[in-house]
Amino acid sequence: VQLVESGGGLVQPGGSLRLSCAASGFTFSRYAMNWYRQAPGKEREWVAGINSAGGSTNYADSVKGRFTISRDNAKNTVYLQMNSLKPEDTAVYYCKAVIRSYDYWGQGTQVTVSA
Repeated sequence: VQLVESGGGLVQPGGSLRLSCAASGFTFSRYAMNWYRQAPGKEREWVAGINSAGGSTNYADSVKGRFTISRDNAKNTVYLQMNSLKPEDTAVYYCKAVIRSYDYWGQGTQVTVSA
């Protein structure tokens, strides 16, 4: 199992970024996917989740209305569109898959929101 995040970077407050997580080594279309983030000095927190077919999504209250999770099962990729970014969104963002009760994580991608 391999998860590879990309798309992070430095953005000004109010800006947008689109993160991608490319998955391999398992049948991607069978599993829900989640995004998490970890800010400096804080615990890792759940951000958003999507079911295997992509028809059901959930969001943390802190990002609801600003972030959108989606997936393309033909490309084995899950996305996180982040709009109206705030400095408090600064963190390393990770995607996660739970397969047979085991958590698989990517290496993370840094998102910095600063003027």
